[in-house]
Amino acid sequence: MSLQEIINVINKEYTPLSQECQQEFINNAKLLSVPRGEILVKEGQLSSKAYFIVRGCARAFYLKNGKDVSDWFAFQNDFISAIVSFFGDKPSPHYIEILEDSLLIEISKEDIEELATKYRDFESLIRIVVTKTMLGQQERIAAILFQTAEQKYDNLLKIYPDITQKIPLTHIASYLGITLETLSRIRNPKYKI
Repeated sequence: MSLQEIINVINKEYTPLSQECQQEFINNAKLLSVPRGEILVKEGQLSSKAYFIVRGCARAFYLKNGKDVSDWFAFQNDFISAIVSFFGDKPSPHYIEILEDSLLIEISKEDIEELATKYRDFESLIRIVVTKTMLGQQERIAAILFQTAEQKYDNLLKIYPDITQKIPLTHIASYLGITLETLSRIRNPKYKI
């Protein structure tokens, strides 16, 4: 897949970019083929890169007291970055891991800021991506606070119907804030009767 084909997907999924903006985006973006299991960002690392997932999936997670806690999943046509590091110029408190062989576009914060300053349509793209991310995180927080384990799982399946084919159940359970045993019980057809 060429960078132009990928930009066409961004135009369709997010917002149209002018030809000049598209060309400059292509000139500044890097296409990466990343194997499953690779860590893009480590805890404590400064990260000034953002990624668009062309194919594959990734997750952001924390390691706290030896426990792995998934915080964010990103799939095909999603953007992902180490948000605290990217926007706050601070060391990342979490990791970003590739969960299946993936094809990504990588672009630096410096190039993003330059494109956003130069092109109103690129600035609009950034606003849409940030808004989508914030709304997703807000929904997740509300789910953790107010929904039962079964409701959280059902809602996750509505958003990502094939998530269990891509993401290990241990990561899904930690993302939902429930134990693996609770998730197994919810997924058991006998439990639903």
